[in-house]
Amino acid sequence: KQWYQRRVRGMSGWALSVFSDRSTGTMLTLLQSVIRPQVEYCSPLWNPVKKRDISSIEDIQRRFTRKIDSCKELSYWERLEHLDLLSLQRRRERYIVIHVWKILNEIVPNSVGMKFRKSSRRGIKATVPPFNHQAQGAISTRFESSFAVRGAQLWNSVPKEVRECQSLHALKVSLGNFLRTVPDEPPVRGYTTAWSNSLIDWKRGVQLNLGEYSFIS
Repeated sequence: KQWYQRRVRGMSGWALSVFSDRSTGTMLTLLQSVIRPQVEYCSPLWNPVKKRDISSIEDIQRRFTRKIDSCKELSYWERLEHLDLLSLQRRRERYIVIHVWKILNEIVPNSVGMKFRKSSRRGIKATVPPFNHQAQGAISTRFESSFAVRGAQLWNSVPKEVRECQSLHALKVSLGNFLRTVPDEPPVRGYTTAWSNSLIDWKRGVQLNLGEYSFIS
């Protein structure tokens, strides 16, 4: 993990040394084309659940956006809103939801044996695999962070209207609109938050006024 983060930070340093322009347009282009692809490769498979790991990865985007001329006086959470960006954590969860939709619609193989159930009131839900709660802590962490578990939990956390989209384009639009209604405050150094910022935790612990969307499903 440390080697991987050093590699991405090295790529970030290279981009900043080659391009002296710190305007919003240039910096966002570098972020989207050079930095984030390195951070997000195969992210549904390794998406972390521990806050310290989430924070460590998020620090890459936090440091990079701090260099943007128009954002130097803004906090990281404020920069995300100002630049209309999702946190790296929220982007990983978005990818996971999209991948589960592809499994449901048989676009990609269901290699984890994910199962779904459908009801007229709740729509299509994924079945979260059962776990032996007497298992050791390390095993519990690996279980909770596995795609079979995390993917099912995240899928069940988005509204019925999102889960029932019939095309990939419609899903991305509907999911994007929904994510804009949910606070995006990832754990990073220097910021105090009682939540992990995961969609799962927002659903469990926060009652939000989401307009046409609702976590109640």
